[in-house]
Amino acid sequence: MLAQASPWYAHALQRTAAGPAEPLAPPARMEWTTRPGIGSGAEALGPDLRRKRVVELGCGSGHNAACLATRHAANVTGVDLVGLQVRRARSHYGRLNNLTFVAGHALQFLHASDEQFDAIYSIFGAVGLIAPELLLPAIAHRLKPGCTLAFSVPHPQRGGRAPSADDRPSRDYVTLPDRTRLPVARWDFDANRWEKHLDRAGLWLTSAQEFHDPRRGRWPTTLLITARKL
Repeated sequence: MLAQASPWYAHALQRTAAGPAEPLAPPARMEWTTRPGIGSGAEALGPDLRRKRVVELGCGSGHNAACLATRHAANVTGVDLVGLQVRRARSHYGRLNNLTFVAGHALQFLHASDEQFDAIYSIFGAVGLIAPELLLPAIAHRLKPGCTLAFSVPHPQRGGRAPSADDRPSRDYVTLPDRTRLPVARWDFDANRWEKHLDRAGLWLTSAQEFHDPRRGRWPTTLLITARKL
């Protein structure tokens, strides 16, 4: 019921109604932004992902998870709140080895797991949409020491906005395929505020990169954060 009350369920429902999901070839490159080819790819997660245990929190249709599983030989689990998205991801890439898709809340997945992972990542996914004081410690608990968390979020200054002045979420919107806009709470932090939350969780900020989409004016559009477990 939680998933069906989410704007992301409405988004997935419209995507599903537009047509069946067909098997796809995995992408050649992992993308952290909405425009292909900008910034780093899978190297943000580490130099060698072969046989590493990797989790994506908010996998959507599974494209990036499929890239890591095939092009980089990682063992990947994609987690998404919305079962329709997981079904779509399985239709695209369910035939692939070392790739699993799971429907569930990111926090519940992390709390229920007894595994330690080599990398955890989120691309406009759970990080930024779940209270960081809850999610980041859960991520840190599941990461092996010295291993990487990486996440991309909408840049807090996109469109001339101001970053959050405190730890409360901001009001944002999800645009559905039919252009309807539904409200969503988002933690719109700049790199300094993310660093404070990472530090509290036992994670060390290693980089913060801003990316621009020239189609959207002069403001940065994506913030990519990488951190390591201490």
